[in-house]
Amino acid sequence: MPTNAARTDDSPAPHGILRPGDTCWRIAHADRAGLVVDAQDYFRAVKEAMLAARHTIMLIGWDFDLRIKLEPDGATLEGPNTLGAFLRWIAKTRPQLRIFVLKWDLGMIQALGRGSTPLMFLNWTTSDNIRFHLDGAHPPAAAHHQKIVAIDDVFAFCGGIDMTADRWDTRGHVDADPRRRRPSGRLYGPWHDATMALDGEAAKALAEHARERWKLATGEELAPPPPREPIWPGTVPPTFADVDVGIARTAPLYGDHPRVFEVESLLLACIREARETIYCESQYFASRTVAEAIAARLREPDGPEIVIVNPVSADGYLEAATMDTARARLLKVVRAADRHDRFRIYTPVTHAGEDIYVHAKILVVDDRLIRIGSSNLNNRSMGFDTECDVAIEAVAGKPDEERIRERIRAVRADLLAEHLACAPQDVHGAIAAHGLMRGIEHLRVRGRRLVPYEPDPIGPMEEILAENDLLDPERPPKWLRRAKEALMAPLR
Repeated sequence: MPTNAARTDDSPAPHGILRPGDTCWRIAHADRAGLVVDAQDYFRAVKEAMLAARHTIMLIGWDFDLRIKLEPDGATLEGPNTLGAFLRWIAKTRPQLRIFVLKWDLGMIQALGRGSTPLMFLNWTTSDNIRFHLDGAHPPAAAHHQKIVAIDDVFAFCGGIDMTADRWDTRGHVDADPRRRRPSGRLYGPWHDATMALDGEAAKALAEHARERWKLATGEELAPPPPREPIWPGTVPPTFADVDVGIARTAPLYGDHPRVFEVESLLLACIREARETIYCESQYFASRTVAEAIAARLREPDGPEIVIVNPVSADGYLEAATMDTARARLLKVVRAADRHDRFRIYTPVTHAGEDIYVHAKILVVDDRLIRIGSSNLNNRSMGFDTECDVAIEAVAGKPDEERIRERIRAVRADLLAEHLACAPQDVHGAIAAHGLMRGIEHLRVRGRRLVPYEPDPIGPMEEILAENDLLDPERPPKWLRRAKEALMAPLR
């Protein structure tokens, strides 16, 4: 797993923001790339893609819950409707198919109540062609956070959606939707998320990366599947056609494997090189490095407008105490730098005013670059957890530049139209007439909308958690490194 060549290079990009060995691992071609927003469309598309598999299915994720329904409205595709039953069924009916599932080994964090237990996976051992492994190949307290599905090296998803409970929702984020129901039967709130579907060499590259991750976690080297014709789920409209895709990763130092910080390099390059607008959806806003880069652009007299869409609070008490406190602190830094009034942070709400949880990890720079992935605007995603993002760029001077710019503008309008309960053409018109920030203000009138975010006062416990970076370190905390060294000492 190669590392970056020049993390601190501040020179402008000679050809584009995506630079292999710096802001991305590699650039690979895709005949089709399709943005999939929210898990109603994603879960069904994953099932459709797996039904097309002939040789290999690789599921790489933070969490999986076998009990989730892939189509809560009722199955329209062949096979059982819950994830676990479907995988067992497809493994049994297609004995030539190999299925590999890599899930984060929660370890110490499991005691804090995050994620679901892996006990339900035990019955998979009866299937010869299903392999399941818990990924603990990372420093103590780090997380395996990538969300990748790779099919036969010809199709892949890469993004932010986990195939687990509490994720399914429609793009309408309907109030009190009875289909948003945990396997236990309990209802949960609205959830916004996104991923990218890819084919061609980009899908093959993601499959290679998935096999690398499997080898690091298990020690087993998997052979690639034999060649086959392309596949594409009919339910996923291609957003882009005939494009180059940059793949950016984060990986912590682990054994002989070096740190990889392409995600951070790409994000800082995007902030540094944006000309007019930055639009971002993220679960957190907790990285000081990112906040300082944004503040530097806001101090400029002609820097870009910057809009961030966050959930009103992180999910769970400890995460909220850490991430929300960090956000409140960093917003002071950013707002102090916003002398030209070019920064806004919003949270989305439903028609009735219920908070919509933002889990999507999306960045749109001008109409020049779009990035979708697993990484958040927090410290962990910059250097401590394993992450994987994909990005598409309109490179100046290339024949496809204007075609890609038009599609990036369409994606941004579509995302904002979901949050503002309007049509994409309304967003296009508002931005053309008023700019990004004031265009949003013009449209956020009533119903489902974006609400300006204001942090709550910081309490003493939140201050302690934020000061110690317990849940959001950029690298292993010193006390964990010392504890590991003490445990290993008798073995030397």
